[in-house]
Amino acid sequence: MAFRRAISCALLSVLFLALAINCNAGKIAIYWGQNGAEGTLGATCATGNYDFVNIAFLPTFGNGQSPMLNLAGHCDPYSNGCTNLSSDVKSCQAKGVKVLISIGGGLFP
Repeated sequence: MAFRRAISCALLSVLFLALAINCNAGKIAIYWGQNGAEGTLGATCATGNYDFVNIAFLPTFGNGQSPMLNLAGHCDPYSNGCTNLSSDVKSCQAKGVKVLISIGGGLFP
């Protein structure tokens, strides 16, 4: 009985180790877009500190609404002022940084 328990524990330990190795543990993410003093998206990716950048936030979407970013002073989406972000996103991707959009935000369900 004790032998079976030891084998079960060993197999369970190996399973957890295999899952940890394959889960991208240790990668760093950051939210970007809510602090006008944080610099550009491209500069954030150029630091080499991050594997993922979450663009924060996309609070307006769905129910027939046009999606609208809230980037807290980085650019004005109402006047197409955020078009420069596309080159920053491409720059991030070229460095291997995955760029995501955070839907909702802290104040929106």
